Order: sequence, then C-alpha cells, then structure tokens
Amino acid sequence: MAKLDYIKEAVIKRNPNDVEFIQAVDEVLLSLEKVAEKHPEYIKKGVFERIVEPERQIIFRVPWVDDQGKLQVNRGYRIEFNSAIGPYKGGLRFHPSVNISIIKFLGFEQIFKNSLTGLPIGGGKGGSDFDPKGKSDAEVMRFCQSFMTELCKYIGPNTDVPAGDIGVGAREIGYMFGQYKRIRNEFCGVLTGKGLKWGGSLVRTEATGYGLCYFTEAMLQDKGNSFKGKKVVISGSGNVAIYAAEKATMLGAKVIAMSDSSGYIIDENGINLDVMKEIKEVRRGRISEYAKSVKGSVFHKDGRIWNTPCDIALPCATQNELNKEDAETLIKNGVIAVCEGANMPTTPDAIDVLMQNHILFAPGKASNAGGVATSALEMSQNSLRLSWTAEEVDARLKDIMENIYKTVSETAKEYDAPDNFMVGANIAGFIKVADSMIEQGIV
Repeated sequence: MAKLDYIKEAVIKRNPNDVEFIQAVDEVLLSLEKVAEKHPEYIKKGVFERIVEPERQIIFRVPWVDDQGKLQVNRGYRIEFNSAIGPYKGGLRFHPSVNISIIKFLGFEQIFKNSLTGLPIGGGKGGSDFDPKGKSDAEVMRFCQSFMTELCKYIGPNTDVPAGDIGVGAREIGYMFGQYKRIRNEFCGVLTGKGLKWGGSLVRTEATGYGLCYFTEAMLQDKGNSFKGKKVVISGSGNVAIYAAEKATMLGAKVIAMSDSSGYIIDENGINLDVMKEIKEVRRGRISEYAKSVKGSVFHKDGRIWNTPCDIALPCATQNELNKEDAETLIKNGVIAVCEGANMPTTPDAIDVLMQNHILFAPGKASNAGGVATSALEMSQNSLRLSWTAEEVDARLKDIMENIYKTVSETAKEYDAPDNFMVGANIAGFIKVADSMIEQGIV
C-alpha cells in the first residue's frame, strides 16, 4: 500500500461525486509519495490531510432578470483553498459545465501553480453555471452585478483576488469590478484582468498563451531543440489559444490547426491570426467562419483535432480533452512535445502513454502559470499605484516561466524522475506551501 493511499481514500469518502477533484488529487498524491518518504514531518504535522481540504467553500444563489423580464437563477461558487503563501488567487469561470467538483479541482491545482510562480499568492477558484454565450450585454451585466453582490462579502485585495477564466473576459470583469466598487466604496486591486484605463496590466490578455510558449521553448532548448520550423496544433480558439498561436509564430513555428466546440480548422499555410482574432475576439463567432474567409483552409465538423500531424501539441481548450487514443495518434504522427495550456486537458492514461514513449510533457500547473503570474504582477502594480510598460511585464513573464521550467526540471532530477515535469511541478509547488503551513501552526 502506498504511503498516501489513506489520503486519497479520505478524499473519496468525503467527496464521492467530485470526479474531477478526485482525479486532480490522485495525480498530485502519486507524485508526492517520494516526498512523504523523504519528509515524514509532513505526515506527522497533518499537511496532506489539510492541503486536500479547502479552507473555505462558498456556494450561493445568483438571481437575475433577463431581457424578457423573466427571473433566472444560477449557482455561484468560490473555493478559497489555501492561503499559506498569500491571498487566494484564481479565476472565475462562467460556463454551463461548472459544478463544485470542477471548481474544487481548479482551486486545488491553483495552489501548486501559484506556488511555482515564486510570487506570494495562494490558491482559489470560483465561477457559476451561467452561460454568457447568446446573452446581451445588459443580461451579462445584471448577472455579474448579482454575482458580485454576494461574492464581495468574501474577497478583497489582501484576502482573495479573483481573475477571469472561461466565459469571463474584460466585459465581465468590468461589470463585477464596478459592482464591487459601488458596494464597498473603494477602488482597489480586488480583481485582475481589469481594463487598462482603470488598473489593468499590459500583456495580461496575452500572458497565459505567451507564458505557455516561453515554458515550452525553455523545455525544448534544454533538449537542443526549439519552436523554429515546427508544425503546431492548438486546441481551442479563446484567449489562451490565440496568444499561444501568436507567440509560437513569433518563435518561428507554423500553427496549422485550431478549434472550438463546433469543430476545428486546418490551414497548412499557417493560421492567419488577424482573421482568427476578428472572428473570435471581435465578432464572437464560430471557427467555421475562418474556412469561409481564408482560401485553402478546411473546417472539420467531426473528428478529432489531434489526428492532425504535428511536431508540438498545445491543448488549450478544457479538461480531459486529449485522451489515450489521441496521444497514440500524436505519437504515431511524430509529435515531440505536448504542453498544456488548459487546466488538466490530458487524461491520466494519455499522460502515461506520452511518458512511456519519452514525449516531452508539460503539466498545466507549470506551463500555463503565465496568466496567474501576470495577474500577480497586476496586483503589484495596483499596490504601488503605477503601471509598467508592456516590455517590462513581458520580460518579467518570460523570466518567471523560464524559472518555473528550471525549478520543475531540477526538482524532478532531485527526486529521481528526470524529465518527468509533472512530478517536478507537483513536488516543487507542494514543498513551498507545506513548509509555510507547518511554520504557521495548525490553521
């Protein structure tokens, strides 16, 4: 029996229906077996029992009125998971799939991701099963105001600083910030991803996608390789995917495929990002429109984007989107690296296949930490009442991501798992938080 099986059993008993959360905990605990052997004080001090249990779980009703005057009710969540190294930090997700399990898994992952950035931020996550798609600006505003009316009781610049996530962009952040300011009568850095005119940070929009590519490039260069001349497939076409495509292109790669929930497009000439941004960021349209606008591109309504032969795969859409069969197909087609831009997009059996075949694999908690890192830089700018240039923020982001790769790689070697960046990320993120928890006593 593994040393930490009792923790997993307790998590399953306490959260029997939270499938995504159990998956996330299981993946981390597998990596921490060697830590438990090397550091028995973590068992003695009950660190493992505490780190898998949120410090606070908030669930609330969100009533709002649609444009037809009909009352609608959604459910809101905020999981404040761990504040050992700083105020809770993590995004808000507005999507019909949101439930307590997904928010807990995301909040749990956020603990280690935030720790890896080297910045003083704890782990949290939140959101609602509200779907902004198809809603008018007025409906989105009314929902966001109702959501923040309750959430504002629990957050603050030194307590909990939410950001955006799926379904929560500049529009939603603006409406929520306005409501927080109205209720609390204070202008502060309570949310990140704010507009540039009122406290936002340059490069925040690009940060997760750019950071993903900075991490991937550092990993490739460590192995004598790079993005240059590589074919890249990126799932998704939202914020993370678009700016990952932009930075990969800047680094000399050719991005040949992207997707959304309706299907995927292949453009062997390289994705035209001006067209993609117009469709997805300006018109909020479907990716099928790209094939109508760009000659030579093809839209696939059915099938899997991972069937597209490529050198580098960047899953940037959602959890568990890349399965074992996809991994086998990618390997057969010559992939050399799979780096996660989304949170937990690769299933456990797919990860096993990639690792067994010596494919470079970067877990999201390391490779997509650029977004939260730049959110923390936004917090710093708000506290200092100043704004850094885009070049300053981008340089800091690049340094952070390269340092995360270095930390993850060195930790993996230290624990006899060279090139296992999942093990390295989990252990490096955990130790900083665990030591802080012990030093702060039983809290």
